[in-house]
Amino acid sequence: MAKLLIIDDERAIRSTLREILEYENYEVEDIDNGIDGLELIKKKKFDLVLCDIKMNKMDGMEVLEQALAYSPDLPFIMISGHGTVETAIEASKKGAFDFISKPPDLNRLLITVRNALDRGNLVTETKVLKRKVSKTRDILGSSENIGKIKETIERVAPTEARVLITGANGSGKELVARWLHEKSQRAESPLIEVNCAAIPSELIESELFGHEKGSFTSAVKQRIGKFELANGGTLFLDEIGDMSLSAQAKVLRALQEHKITRVGGEKELEVNVRVLAATNKDLLKEIEAGNFRMDLYHRLNVINIHVPHLTERTEDIPEIALNFLEEICRDYGMPVKKISDGAMTALQALPWTGNVRELHNMIERLIILSDKVITENDVIAFANPGGGTNIGAVNTANGQSGLGHGPAVDYDKFNNFQDYKDHAEREFIKFKLEKNNWNVSKTADDIEIQRSHLYSKIEKFGLKRVAE
Repeated sequence: MAKLLIIDDERAIRSTLREILEYENYEVEDIDNGIDGLELIKKKKFDLVLCDIKMNKMDGMEVLEQALAYSPDLPFIMISGHGTVETAIEASKKGAFDFISKPPDLNRLLITVRNALDRGNLVTETKVLKRKVSKTRDILGSSENIGKIKETIERVAPTEARVLITGANGSGKELVARWLHEKSQRAESPLIEVNCAAIPSELIESELFGHEKGSFTSAVKQRIGKFELANGGTLFLDEIGDMSLSAQAKVLRALQEHKITRVGGEKELEVNVRVLAATNKDLLKEIEAGNFRMDLYHRLNVINIHVPHLTERTEDIPEIALNFLEEICRDYGMPVKKISDGAMTALQALPWTGNVRELHNMIERLIILSDKVITENDVIAFANPGGGTNIGAVNTANGQSGLGHGPAVDYDKFNNFQDYKDHAEREFIKFKLEKNNWNVSKTADDIEIQRSHLYSKIEKFGLKRVAE
């Protein structure tokens, strides 16, 4: 229910306005002078103020100025029995939403109040959305690996050097790219992101360089590409390892000559773009396999930043988890829950195949399903929401114990950490595919990776559907 304040030194006007507005289900307070009205505005939250212009003690225009200096988004409707066009213009210049003459017309009053409230709501919502969109999340963690990444960002961001960011899915490559842009000389210009894995190979060139009308069947109008949109700013090519070879050749030319040509066009367009790229693939292996151009690799890899897997920096998990806990509780409008030491230890012991993204989802799940204090048992119960075996105690032949995912694992069979990660990833993907009856699209959505990535993983691990 919207809360309104009426400031007017005429009791009859205050009573009439209050009666009308309360009948329309608004919560209304009234006061007979501007000085006390300002005190109320500072003490309480109002959605709208109706203020007389000619009053004792303090003029309504002065009330308007001081109130908006304190609360700039508070809508004001000015009312006066001596209204003129000049007065209305002055009120508008000072920030009033509208001006109404006394005695007020009932219909006009109600329409003006509703419009003012709608505008106030839109202003508030816009600010919230802008804050959510523009705020770049901090890179959390105090481990040595994260310290080196932050130091590298500080050194590299102010330069024009191209950066290749490597790391597993969900590790935070996009976040590194955002901070490189935020701390660069191009921060006031746009950061344009392109997920190369999400765009079909036949459309990637149009997406990057744009196209002219009629250049192909569905080109019904001219399209501006991402390189042009990022002109003067930064272009972030995410999952560049999935880009087609033909598109790679054109990107290489754009980097070398700072010129592009739209698909179906002949005119060369100059572009001033800093390119950041990211991939979860080993590009040197992709070069050996003939899937990636070596000359493009060297163009992109002026500076390399590798983002470690979450399991390589488990000491950062408590800090990240607590940050997610506060953030998610705040977004849900609930008191911040606590997390026990045992629960934190349990979180550090999980394999985190989905990296930091998976940790965020896990904390959100625990907030929703747990009581005021998140316990170790909560982590054990909700670590594997898909069914099957939950996290449990691992019994090993050599006396080691701890928390693992599912049944006990024979760690001796793994020669190195990468072998174990491949094993865990294979089992996780196999489980999810079987759970979804081998619906690849649904599985990709469930585990939050691109469908093309999932097909690559299925091929890499030799996964096949067992005939029933």
